[in-house]
Amino acid sequence: MKIQTRITELLGIRYPIIQGGMMWVGTAEMASAVSNAGGLGTLTALTQPTPEALTKEIARCREMTDQPFAVNLTLLPAVNPPPYAEYRQAIIESGIKIVETAGNKPHEHIEAFKQHGIIVIHKCTSVRHALSAQRIGADVISIDGFECAG
Repeated sequence: MKIQTRITELLGIRYPIIQGGMMWVGTAEMASAVSNAGGLGTLTALTQPTPEALTKEIARCREMTDQPFAVNLTLLPAVNPPPYAEYRQAIIESGIKIVETAGNKPHEHIEAFKQHGIIVIHKCTSVRHALSAQRIGADVISIDGFECAG
């Protein structure tokens, strides 16, 4: 059985179920299980300690599923932020077709993903942020509460 909706058609999934990025559990095992069950599984980029480790985790996930899966890149303000541009490049070079972004100032990341034909889901906590993400090119908006993932 397949449920046909705009989101299942856009993402190439059987059911309109999207596993959001979840720190420490968004691994190949989780993402592939969700994707194999017909939803959209999601690897969490920052669960991996380096962009190189993310590339390996993407390859591992591909070994575990032939179904679509996404990679989440959450952008958080920090005194010493992770190398977001390097994680973004690892996602692009790995041929990922769907990315979930979340967090602060996703503009440059969404623009880069869109330049490579990647479908972007942006996770927001307010209508104001959703409208901004739509303006800068997000294909899908996910509205979550402030307690999301925590």
